[in-house]
Amino acid sequence: MSPRKNSRAPSVEETSSDTDSQHDALHHDNGRPNKTRLKQEAQELKELGEQIIAMSETERARLPLSDDLLAAIDETRRITSREARRRHMQYVGKIMRHEYLDEIRAEFDTMSREKRQRELGFHHLEQWRDRLIEGDNDTITAFVSEYPEVDRQTLGQLVRNARAENAAEKPPASARKLFRLIRDTAGL
Repeated sequence: MSPRKNSRAPSVEETSSDTDSQHDALHHDNGRPNKTRLKQEAQELKELGEQIIAMSETERARLPLSDDLLAAIDETRRITSREARRRHMQYVGKIMRHEYLDEIRAEFDTMSREKRQRELGFHHLEQWRDRLIEGDNDTITAFVSEYPEVDRQTLGQLVRNARAENAAEKPPASARKLFRLIRDTAGL
């Protein structure tokens, strides 16, 4: 004979603490839904849907989205009327209620952190480019010591050309090439 599971229903005291916070967030004291909170949640879902629509295909592929939501997103591209798009965005928000929102938001956070890291990396490389153009040969040596795999001859040539362009107030073609070399060397 297998042991029986406890089939006793939880008492009011046991369930009240868990559900009270949810109940308070969505309902007034009279038990009816809090319309303001429901509208705020609908607006948040609509905005999240707009962010997903604005993403590229590769970014969107990272999100755990249902086929229904993907079809609605594809449909959005086809809609040109402002009012029709507004109604469709409400529909997208409605579909969003059935998605794994925690997982989607977590992936959004991960993507935001990755984007911020790339931006910081590019900022660091831009600083290197500016230091190389404005500096002297010691700056080139410092860069080579940080990135020993760089083609030193090409680096020196591009730095000289960028300095000459800067002095002659010409368009920064060599500075752009220098940045590409720095970016490729750093692996960004």
